[in-house]
Amino acid sequence: MKKHFLISIAAFLATFASLFAQERKDKTPVTFEELYDEPYSVNKLFVGFQPLYGELFTANINAGFGAEVSYYHMDKLDFKAQFRKTYSRRFFDFSRDLALSNSNVDNDVQVYNYFELGGTYHVKDFEQASKTKMVLYKNSYKGNKWASRVPLYADVPCKVRKIYGVRLGGILWNSSTDVNRALKEQGLTNGQLKSDTDEGLPLQEYNKAGELENVDLFTNLSSKGVYVGGSLAWIKNVAVNFDKFEEGIDDLMFTVFADIMFAPSITLDDIVYTKKDIQGNRTTTSTYSVSPIKTSPIGFRLGIDGRFNRTLSWAYGGEVGYRPGIQGRSFFAMFKISFPVYGTNLDYKVESFGK
Repeated sequence: MKKHFLISIAAFLATFASLFAQERKDKTPVTFEELYDEPYSVNKLFVGFQPLYGELFTANINAGFGAEVSYYHMDKLDFKAQFRKTYSRRFFDFSRDLALSNSNVDNDVQVYNYFELGGTYHVKDFEQASKTKMVLYKNSYKGNKWASRVPLYADVPCKVRKIYGVRLGGILWNSSTDVNRALKEQGLTNGQLKSDTDEGLPLQEYNKAGELENVDLFTNLSSKGVYVGGSLAWIKNVAVNFDKFEEGIDDLMFTVFADIMFAPSITLDDIVYTKKDIQGNRTTTSTYSVSPIKTSPIGFRLGIDGRFNRTLSWAYGGEVGYRPGIQGRSFFAMFKISFPVYGTNLDYKVESFGK
């Protein structure tokens, strides 16, 4: 019995191996003609609209739209400016939506806004030999035939441009935030937020029905700071013409970066609260200091950026880290999609000769 079992296993493994050993009929060598391979001949200016970004920020989960402009100057510097803003309180400004629905304080909550301006100095900008994988595609593969197909690819030799850079810039953002969560995170209570008369902010208040309910606290948080860091970019700009397939192109401009962020100015607005009597009627208004809530001026982030060297294309990016802000409420993870992205080399001059 054992002998027959071992023979069956061996036969199964032999059959399984033979299936993987079979070659696809269309897996034949291809030839190609290089159309261009110029990683230094890329567009200088990229302007992109971001119809969607999403940010998991512990101080305020948010999503919305934005814009981004990138400019490359003489292979020595590149600059980037960007801003992001929520579409509305419901799409998606989480803390602001909660505040407008539940807040018991008199503070006007702000819309989430983010601005960043910075530049990268090319410490080392050089070219080296590399290769790229290009998918082999035919127009006859359209539709279900392409969807059900495992695509073939070819390794194509090319040049890659690498840039080691030093980054420096400024960041400004403002947002509403949930104070109750910040107090809980730091082991504080409402009573530790004091008014001018050294009176603590109440933990509960009476509503119109004469019932006690918790006091929900919201305020605004803003930060102004700088960042410094390093980056590594890869730029490929190659196109080839395959003999039996469509043209292959690899023009990805991809960057990874790491920054340390420092915000000497972090502002958390004091709480303006109006007391209520046992019938729930408003009585006296006082301002309560939020100074017991600790903030951290230091943060860091890791990120990626990708775009394509085309007149009209798309781009993507993402970041993760800890942003200067309220201690225990500073983690963030963000992604963004840009479409359309317009690219141009800003060089429209042509030579002219007299007849």
